[in-house]
Order: sequence, then C-alpha cells, then structure tokens
Amino acid sequence: MSELNLDAATKIKDACEKIKSEIRKAIVGQERVIEEMLICIFSKGHCLLEGVPGLGKTLMVRALAQTLSLSFSRIQFTPDLMPSDITGTDIMQDERASGTRRLQFIRGPVFANVILADEINRTPPKTQSALLEAMQELQVTAGGNKYPLEHLFFVLATQNPIEQEGTYPLPEAQLDRFMFNIKIDYPTVDEEHRIMCLATSPFEVRLDSLLSKDEILRHQEIVKEVAVADYITRYVLKLVRQTRVHKASEEEIPEFIKQWVNWGAGPRASQYIITTAKARAILQGRFYVTSEDVKYVAYPVLRHRIIKNFSAEAEGITTDKIIDKLIETTALSENELLEDQRLPKIFASVSRK
Repeated sequence: MSELNLDAATKIKDACEKIKSEIRKAIVGQERVIEEMLICIFSKGHCLLEGVPGLGKTLMVRALAQTLSLSFSRIQFTPDLMPSDITGTDIMQDERASGTRRLQFIRGPVFANVILADEINRTPPKTQSALLEAMQELQVTAGGNKYPLEHLFFVLATQNPIEQEGTYPLPEAQLDRFMFNIKIDYPTVDEEHRIMCLATSPFEVRLDSLLSKDEILRHQEIVKEVAVADYITRYVLKLVRQTRVHKASEEEIPEFIKQWVNWGAGPRASQYIITTAKARAILQGRFYVTSEDVKYVAYPVLRHRIIKNFSAEAEGITTDKIIDKLIETTALSENELLEDQRLPKIFASVSRK
C-alpha cells in the first residue's frame, strides 16, 4: 500500500483515457475490446481474440503497441509453420579472423513486446506449444540453450470462429493459459460508415506513443496493490465454483449449470478474475475492487473455461448466456457493499499519506 494512492490511480486512469483516445484515430468503435486488452496488459496476461475476418484485429493490436511504445511482431500461423520459425534457430557462422565456425542463434519474431499470433489454430500442436512455452516461461529453448524474453511480453492470438476445416483447436489446458477470451463483433451502421470513410481516405493516421516500457511496468506493480475486500473474494469463489458440475454432490450447483455445462472453470479462473478486476478498478480511477469490476471481467475470463455439453449446443445456448445467468443468480446485494468495513479504513489510510 506504500505506493498506492488516489494520485497514482488517477494518473493511470488519465493515461488509459489518452491511450483510448489515440487509438480511436485508427480504430472506430470496439471500446470494450480496447479496454479489455488494456486490462490484460496491466494484469500481465495474454488474450485470445475471436472474430470473423476483416474486423481490424491486426490494426487494433498494432495501434495498441504503438501507443504504448512497444515492439510489435505479427506471426501468420499456417499448417507448415515450424517452431523455429517462431522462436528462432541456430545457424553456422564463419569466423574470418580465426578461420573457424560457430553456431549463432538468430532470434525469431517472438522476441518482441507485443505478439499477434494470427489464426493460432491453423498450425499443428508442435508449433502451438513453442509459443505457449514462451507465454508461460518467458523464455525460448533452442539447441539446448535458454533465451529469456522481455519482461513486458504480451500475446494476442486470433481465431476465426466460422471456419474449422484444416484447423488444430487448442486443447482446454492450453486455452486456460490465456487470461482473456475477447469477442470482437461486427460494427454498427454508423461505425461501419466511419470505417469506410477512414479506410478510403488519402490521409495517413499517425499515432503518438504515450507510455514508456518503464511506466507500464510500474503501473503493473501498482495494480497488484489494489485492495480487495473479503466479500469480493468470497463472491468470486462462489461464481467460479458454481460452474463445476462435477462437484454437484458436494456443493449447491444451479440447475442450469447441471443442464448445460460439461466442465467448469479451474482455480486459475478465480485468480484471473481477482487480478483483472484490480486492473479494471485502476482504469476506473479507484484503488479498491467492486462487484461491478468482477462482473465486467467475468465474461472474458470464464468464456473459454466453461465447456458446454450437447444439450446447450442443441438449444443454442452460448457461454455468455450461461455467465449471464450465473451472475444473475449469484447477485451481490448493495447492503453487503455498504456493510463492509475495509473500504472506510482504506480511504482513511490513503488520505493520511
């Protein structure tokens, strides 16, 4: 709590508002998508983006990297892509002075701050796992040697939800390593009209860099210090555990979960909800988490961690509808918020600093 105060929260909120404003020069609409990506960056997580082609995913990620002063790499995943095409490879180099040869590691596109893994489900598991090692371990292994990646490392992987032929879907265990599953929808009529005008204009959009790497790293550390009341952690715990239909004999599981869900979210989901709720609170200029923050991040965190059964598929029930109902039946009353004694103490502690 030593560095966390209202001034820090306000500064981060103002910085994020400027970033959103700058990105709007190149991207029309998609406000929630941009905010969710910012939340994920400040939470040190990775995103899975799902949307049909042509919705500006690449442009959005590139614009975000540019405003944050981060290096950017785009990797187009194809069935013939090899792990070394991502991580890099050893090549033989001649030493002219000594007349000898030696192996030199040539870094691949994964050595950047922001990685756009385009259509990650189009490449075989062997290549997918090379990227997932980099995401989890922040390192690349090649030729028996380990090469560390940047501490600021952010992967956005895209999937096309309407085309499954010739793809290699990510297993649930690998999907679980993505903090967020962000859905990108079609623009509205007005937004599409503005996109047409912007895309066909002769003027080139130039974006300014608003945050340095050191500032982003400091903001990530501040996010960790955001206060979370006990009732919030209990609320998150209840939300996540209610998705586990196989625990029905031990805990009270809603009937709609038993009817529609095959597998529920694991422990990583509750950790990610708390972490990203902290980041969302900071982006709102607060240094404490509310139930609204939890509800906001529950969708991208749980979306790919709740596995529907055949009944849900047959009835056309989406994962978002299940989360809607889950939040509705686990609603937090306003009285619990007002009765919590930690928030007044936090206010008093910060005002004295």
